[in-house]
Amino acid sequence: MSLNIINETITLSDGRTITIETGKLAKQADGSVVVKMGNCMLLATVVSARTAAPGIDFLPLTVDYREKFAAAGRFPGGFFKREARPSDNEVLVMRLVDRVLRPLFPDDYHAETQVMIQLMSHDENVMPDALAGLAASAALAVSDAPFYTLISEVRVARVDGQFVINPSKADLALSDIDMMIGASADSVCMVEGEMKEISEADMVAAIKFAHEAIKDQIAVQERLRTAVGKTFREYEAERNDDEIKAKVRELSYDKYFAIASEGSAKHERSEKFAAVKEEVKATFTEEELLENGDLISKYLYKTNKEAVRNVILDLGQRLDGRKTNEIRPIWSEVDYLPSAHGSSLFTRGETQALATVTLGTSREANIIDLPTEQGEERFYLHYNFPPFSTGEAKPLRGTSRREVGHGNLAQRALKNMIPAENPYTVRIVSEVLESNGSSSMATVCAGTLALMDAGIQMTKPVSGIAMGLISDDATGRYAVLSDILGDEDHLGDMDFKVTGTADGITACQMDIKIEGLNYEIMEKALEQAKEGRLHILGKLLETIEKPRETVKDHSPKILKVTIPGAFIGALIGPGGKVIQELQKATGTTIVINEVDEQGEVEILGVSPAGMQAVLDKIDSIIFKPQVGETYEVKVIKVLEFGAVVEYTQAPGNEVLLHVSELDWARTENVTDVVNMGDVFNVKYIGIDPKTRKEKVSRKALLPKPEGYKEREPRPDRDRNDRGRDNRGGRDNRGGRDDRNSRDRGPREERRNDGPRPERTERPDNQTEDPQS
Repeated sequence: MSLNIINETITLSDGRTITIETGKLAKQADGSVVVKMGNCMLLATVVSARTAAPGIDFLPLTVDYREKFAAAGRFPGGFFKREARPSDNEVLVMRLVDRVLRPLFPDDYHAETQVMIQLMSHDENVMPDALAGLAASAALAVSDAPFYTLISEVRVARVDGQFVINPSKADLALSDIDMMIGASADSVCMVEGEMKEISEADMVAAIKFAHEAIKDQIAVQERLRTAVGKTFREYEAERNDDEIKAKVRELSYDKYFAIASEGSAKHERSEKFAAVKEEVKATFTEEELLENGDLISKYLYKTNKEAVRNVILDLGQRLDGRKTNEIRPIWSEVDYLPSAHGSSLFTRGETQALATVTLGTSREANIIDLPTEQGEERFYLHYNFPPFSTGEAKPLRGTSRREVGHGNLAQRALKNMIPAENPYTVRIVSEVLESNGSSSMATVCAGTLALMDAGIQMTKPVSGIAMGLISDDATGRYAVLSDILGDEDHLGDMDFKVTGTADGITACQMDIKIEGLNYEIMEKALEQAKEGRLHILGKLLETIEKPRETVKDHSPKILKVTIPGAFIGALIGPGGKVIQELQKATGTTIVINEVDEQGEVEILGVSPAGMQAVLDKIDSIIFKPQVGETYEVKVIKVLEFGAVVEYTQAPGNEVLLHVSELDWARTENVTDVVNMGDVFNVKYIGIDPKTRKEKVSRKALLPKPEGYKEREPRPDRDRNDRGRDNRGGRDNRGGRDDRNSRDRGPREERRNDGPRPERTERPDNQTEDPQS
């Protein structure tokens, strides 16, 4: 079997190459390519149905991106050990590709189309999401699907002041820009990314740099399309009826225009638009509605869209009566939820978001376990968009792709303003309670307020705004809209979200619904967005001027201490007994992470007393007295041959004070010198070479009596001598020796005359005087 394999190569400005191969894999698909950069390989396929399903008046496009664990030589997690539903990261890549492809299919092409991209081989130095858009477009280029305008996507970073296309992870870590740009040869279609407070001019420069690289990639795809030699398929165009179209426009345009120019609220306006629709439909017979109802609805929608757009272009007035650069009324408050660690309400017009902040330890970090990335997030944001926020009743079927995308945008907007020294894991949840446009930007604003309310010391507060565009190709007129409504998003040509501080942009997301956007409009939109962003930021600071100096009383406090790695086991205890009992007794959460042979201990708790108790216990465990130093001790147990004392600075850390170290004078009874509860100082002598136990002395701190003579030590036998000594006795394992004649004293009498009294418990499980 012969294969017609075709290869094309893209050469980046720094000499790296990307190859596109077709004709070898997945030949039954309408189009398939393998895109390779380094050891990274993506397979992209496209299949488009030959006919559209009846009644479909839109493009049912599905873009699917998956990363196979085998591509990185790893096993999937979980019990079943197979890839399941897509991760959030995969969903985000799907959205990046979909948003560029969808507007470029013909408006009247409604056949079901599926683009599938999968990572087959991973390279640590190549980020595959930057190649996904190129792979999808190349697969369409070698198919017969009517995708006339080819595109590509690249990632752009700025390292040491120089722009880099498709950087490695190492380069990206040094960059102040991380943007994905999708474009055709003529214009930019999509922008999304995060930045570290860059200027509007820097952002435009980065986009232009990326666009030049995209043009080169599109030229290579054109060569590939020519080499394959496929022609575009013919498809059944939408059904049209000029007579019905003219009638619908005549009956509805003026009414739609009048309603759009009234400056009304969303529900009032929607009811009036719906009434016009019903009035027009009433002019048709039942037979006409049955036969042409879909055409009538389509023409009503188009007429409505035309009227709304013309009100903006002709009158400079928007659906709610605002001017093009005017922001809706804003009100907000913090500390709305009494039990949350931080909370806020942010309302802008008819869009409202309720944000909460929850503080935790590293144990609550969001674990990332993907073929291409492993790690954790200590700051993350979740966005929820329930159906009641738009006055609808819909089934709930898990987190939607839109919710994942909007949450990710808001997270990227805020995360670089969380200081590195912040000790907490922070989770923000945004509940959209009302929505009429810009709910993701409301989430950014509500998130900022909630963080400040929680006492998180943000570097700078962040606000966000969504910009729109209404344009007319025939006349060249356009209007850039600040703080767009839902209808303006739906009927307009652009949704451009920009977030930032007073000093620069932190994140952006731009979707273009027309074939592209020229740089003049983009620059105007960015400047107008800056004005709106600063206005909104001022409103946030009126609500709360700066972060609370501390977390709330009911919020957990966190302390971090580092202990030597050798003490980690002692703090955990056998089977976790010590740490579990300590958490229960103090009402805290204790997390221990081993880093560089050290134990990093996080203590999270509400009660300062409980947290201090944990610190005291840690101090006790890691306490190591120094030879020659003086320490305060307390008597906690009295024995026949001494007293067990506890270091007052390290409760629970005990040592035996032998009777011989109590006083210079001979002590017959321990209680003649010290008693239970007595507090005094001792000197730490060190480790006794005979007993291998720690030794402290009270008498070492007392003045030596005049004329005091040290008692001459009695010669000791070698305790390690296992043989007979030079006196002929038996060994020290219990045999008799020549000391039998020595008076045994009380010990011998107790052995012969009656039961031996129960011994007093000694520290460290000793049953005898350690110094006898």
